[in-house]
Amino acid sequence: MSTDPSEKPLSPWWRHAVILVMALGFGLLTVVTVVTYSNAPPIPTRVTDAAGATLFTREDVEHGQEVFLKYGLMEHGSLWGHGAYLGPDYSAEYLHRLAEISRDTLARERRAVPYAMLDPDAAASVSAAVHRLLKENRYDARTGALVFSPAEAAAWVIQKGEWAAYFSGAKPAPGLPAKYIRSPGELEDLNSYFAWAAWATVANRPGKNYSYTNNWPYEPAVGNQPSASTFLWSALSLVTLLAGLGTVLFAVGRFDYLGWHGPSARAHVHDSPLARWTPTPSQRTVALYFGVVALLFLLQTLAGGALAHYRVESGAFYGIDLARFLPYNILRTFHLQLAIFWIATAWVAGGLFLAPIVGGAEPRGQRAGALALLVALAVVVFGSLGGEWLGINDRLGALWFWLGHQGSEYLDLGRFWQLLLVAGLVGWLVLMYRALRPAIRDPKRSELAALFLYAAAAIPLFYLPALFFGPRTNFAVIDNWRFWIIHLWVEGFFELFATVLVAVMFVVLGLVTARTATRVIYLDAILYLAGGIVGTGHHWYFTGQGTLNMGLAACFSALEVVPLTLLTLDAWDFIRLRERRCEDCQTTFADRHRWAIYFLMAVGFWNFVGAGVFGFLINLPIVSYFEVGTSLTNNHAHGSLFGVFGMLALAVLVFCLRSLAEDTAWARAERWIKVGFWGLNAGLALMMAIDLFPAGVLQLWDVLENGYWHARRLTYLMSGTFHALEWARVAADGVFLVIGVVPVVLAVAFLLLGSRKRGISSKTS
Repeated sequence: MSTDPSEKPLSPWWRHAVILVMALGFGLLTVVTVVTYSNAPPIPTRVTDAAGATLFTREDVEHGQEVFLKYGLMEHGSLWGHGAYLGPDYSAEYLHRLAEISRDTLARERRAVPYAMLDPDAAASVSAAVHRLLKENRYDARTGALVFSPAEAAAWVIQKGEWAAYFSGAKPAPGLPAKYIRSPGELEDLNSYFAWAAWATVANRPGKNYSYTNNWPYEPAVGNQPSASTFLWSALSLVTLLAGLGTVLFAVGRFDYLGWHGPSARAHVHDSPLARWTPTPSQRTVALYFGVVALLFLLQTLAGGALAHYRVESGAFYGIDLARFLPYNILRTFHLQLAIFWIATAWVAGGLFLAPIVGGAEPRGQRAGALALLVALAVVVFGSLGGEWLGINDRLGALWFWLGHQGSEYLDLGRFWQLLLVAGLVGWLVLMYRALRPAIRDPKRSELAALFLYAAAAIPLFYLPALFFGPRTNFAVIDNWRFWIIHLWVEGFFELFATVLVAVMFVVLGLVTARTATRVIYLDAILYLAGGIVGTGHHWYFTGQGTLNMGLAACFSALEVVPLTLLTLDAWDFIRLRERRCEDCQTTFADRHRWAIYFLMAVGFWNFVGAGVFGFLINLPIVSYFEVGTSLTNNHAHGSLFGVFGMLALAVLVFCLRSLAEDTAWARAERWIKVGFWGLNAGLALMMAIDLFPAGVLQLWDVLENGYWHARRLTYLMSGTFHALEWARVAADGVFLVIGVVPVVLAVAFLLLGSRKRGISSKTS
C-alpha cells in the first residue's frame, strides 16, 4: 500500500493528544480500582448471633461464592444487579425475605402476632424499627466479627431451607434441572454468601448514611432509597454531556476536514491498492475463518432463540424438558460466549487479510501461521464450551475453575482456556507484525501501519485483567476487573481496532487517503477514550464502590454519548463514499463492496441508537439505580453488541469474501447477503420495539411501584403484559433468524463450498 507523496504529514499533536487522554483516563481508573480493594464490603471472619454463637464464617462465605460461580448462577440470576434475567437477583431476594422475616420477628416480640395482623400504627412502628435494625452496621473491623440481631439470625436459618428447596427441591428452579445442587454443605454456604451480599446492600458504611452498595437495591421495606449522591451526579452528568456535545460539534463544524469525507486516494478505481492486489496464500486461508464465523454465528443465534423461550415457558421448550440437557445458565453462557468468539474471529480474520496489503507483501510461512491460529481458536472455542457444560454439572471436581465454568458473566470460560486465548491472540499479533513490518519500517507508510499494529496489540494486552482475580476474590473486586474486560476491552479497544479496520479497508479501496484515515483514527481514539476509560465505572455504581467512582463515572460516561452522536455523520459519510465515482470511467469506487458499506452504515445507525440513546438512557446513576438487571439493560446489550460489533464483523466478512470471490460466484451469493442484511436489521429493530424496550419500561415501572425484588421474580415475568410481550418477540426472533442469519450463513457456505469450482479466486479484479 503506497501513499501519496504530496500529502503533508499529520501534526504530531494528534498523537500527543491520544497519549494525554489515555494517561489521564488510566490514571483516574487506576485510582478507582485501587480504592476498590479498600472500599469493598468486608467479609467477616465470623458471623455470630446476639448470644455469641457462630452462624457462619469467612470460609463459608468464600466457599459459598465458589458454589455460586461453579454452578453458573450469575448466568441464571444476578448479584448486586449484574448477571442474567430469568432467576431472581439473589441479593435483592434475600434482602426482601430478610425484611419480611424481621418484621414478623419484631411483631411477635412486641405483640405476639405476625406482622400482617398488626394495626396500621403498630405496623408502621415495627417497619421503622426494622429500618433502624438492618441499617445498623455491627461489624467490628478490629476483630473481624459481625453480630446478627435475632431477626437477622432467624432470617438466615429460615432462608437456608428456602434456598435449599429452590435449588434442590422437588420443583426445579426455573430453567434449571431438578435437584441442581445436591450437596447440603454447598447449599448452606451458598445461603451464607447470599446473607453476606444482602447485608452489604443494607448496612450503612461506617460513618455514612448509605450502604456499601450506595443503598441499592430499591427496597422500601428496609429503608433503601437512592442516596443524595445518586441524584447529584445524575444532574451534573447532564451538564457534562451538554458541554461535551457543544465543544465537539463546534470543532466538527469549524474544521470541516474532520471525518471520512476527505479526498479519494486514487483518481481511478483500477489504481486502488486492492484492485492491483493478487490474493496471497494466507489471505485465501482466511476464507476458512469466515466459515467458522458463520457456524458460530448460527449456533449463537439458535442458543439465543432457545434462551428467549425460557422467558415464556420456564419449565419446558414446547413440551421438551430442555433444562435436563441445556439449562438456562449454560445456554446463556453459550449465547454470550459464542457472540464474542464469532465477532472476534471475524476481526482477527480481517486483520490477517488486510495486513499483507498494508505491508506490501506476504512474509514466508504466513499461511502456516494462519492455519495454526485457526486450529488454536477452534480448540479454545469448543474446548471451553465443553468444559463449561461439564463444570456446571459438577463433573470436574477441583478443576472446575480452570477447565469448567468460571462463573463470571462474559468471562465464563475456565482459566486454562483464558490462558490459551491470550496465547492465541499473542500469536495473531506476531502474524500481524510480520505482515506489517515492511510498512512500519518505511517512513512514508509507517504511521497507519503502526496504528494498525498498536490497535491489534491492545486486544491481548487489555484482556489480561481477566487473570487478575480468583474464585475467592471479593465480589466487588471481581466485578471491577470484569468490567475492565467487558467495557474497556470490548467497548473500548475493540471499538478502536474496529475504527482502524474500517480505515484500512477504505484506504485499500482507494476511497480515502492514508492521511484522512489516520486523522479519523486519532480523532475517534480521542473521543472514545476520553469518556470511555473512566466511564467504565458506570457499571460499578452499586457494586461495593464509593461515591468517588460514582462522580467520576457519571460525568465521563456521559461523554461517551458524544462520539456515538457523531456516528450519525459517519453514516452519511459512508453513503457519500459508496457513491464516489472514478474520474476516468465513472465506475463507483465501492460498487464491488457496496454490501460491506451497507453493513458499515448499519454500524453507524446502531451505534447511535443501541449504544448511544439506549446506553445513555440507563447510564445515569438515578436511572441505573432502578433499572440495572432489567430488560432495559438487555435492550441496550442487543442494540450495541450485535448492532455495532456484530454488524461490523459482518461488514468485515462481506468485504474479505467479496475481495476473494470471482464475480460469478459472488453474484449468486450476493442475493443471500442482501436478504440477510435487511433481515438482520429488521429482526433486531423488531426485537427491541416489540419486546425489549417496552418490556423494560414496564419492568422499570414495577420496580418503582413494588421494589426491585418484585420486578425480578418469576411471578412477574410470567404474568400480564410483560409476559405477552415476551411471547410477541417470537415474531422478531423468527425474522432475525430465518430472514437474517440463515441467508448470510448460506452465502458463506456457497462461497466456501464453491471455492473448489473457483468460487474463491486466486486473483481479485
